[in-house]
Amino acid sequence: MKDKEKLREKIRIKYSQIALKGSSGCCCSPGCCGGDPAVDVNATAKNLGYSEDDLQNMPEQANMGLGCGNPVAIASLKEGDIVLDLGSGGGFDCFLARRQVGDSGYVIGVDMTPEMIKLARKNAVESGYKNVEFRLGEIEHLPVANDTVDFIISNCVINLALEKQQVFNEAYRVLKPGGRISISDVVATAKIPESIKIDLKSLTGCIAGAEYVENIENMLKDSGFINIRMLPKDNSKDIIKSWVPGKSAEEFVASYVIEAQKSWFSEPDTE
Repeated sequence: MKDKEKLREKIRIKYSQIALKGSSGCCCSPGCCGGDPAVDVNATAKNLGYSEDDLQNMPEQANMGLGCGNPVAIASLKEGDIVLDLGSGGGFDCFLARRQVGDSGYVIGVDMTPEMIKLARKNAVESGYKNVEFRLGEIEHLPVANDTVDFIISNCVINLALEKQQVFNEAYRVLKPGGRISISDVVATAKIPESIKIDLKSLTGCIAGAEYVENIENMLKDSGFINIRMLPKDNSKDIIKSWVPGKSAEEFVASYVIEAQKSWFSEPDTE
């Protein structure tokens, strides 16, 4: 447990530095994993599946060039939905989601890094957004009530979690019956070399913590999810190559779309 807490704190420190710098430079971005630190964050975002329209009128520093896909694009959000973003960072995906759910909907972002929460809240206030809020917390212990969320989105964050089964258990808990998750994340498709797994830079860069595809599917099932769908992004290899050029990381990890649904029926109380 102490080792997990040490790793969690190192990850938190890494992302706090990114928030304070207000620019790309960690997780799934070229600036983190050995590429050009002067990366064009808009170009990076487009490569991950964001449109020019998504990038227009976005609060300053919300788009930090982080992520491995566009979870909002795969989520069938509708007006009035309550949306939860796991690992919301500077608020980029939350701000996109709030457009779709409208004034009658609401978006909650949860992040374990105080500096990210501060940045996201600043972006929201300065933009006059009323239907979005940001809460400090760990995704393994969500500060969200039971059965209150229609959709959960997340962008390349769950791979960083040290207790992934607990993350999915928590996601299931807070979703309403029939609620869905739509996630972009990095998963392992082959055995990850020990040299990568023990490399802290890779851990905070969304590679060393990647779990096997089959294990993720089993975790979702164990949490109670149904209608599970997991597919690699079409340009997954290009995305991974851009993070760690020359290390062939694309041979053992991939950027995946992960979707699942909470059952409409609650399990009977056996206590």
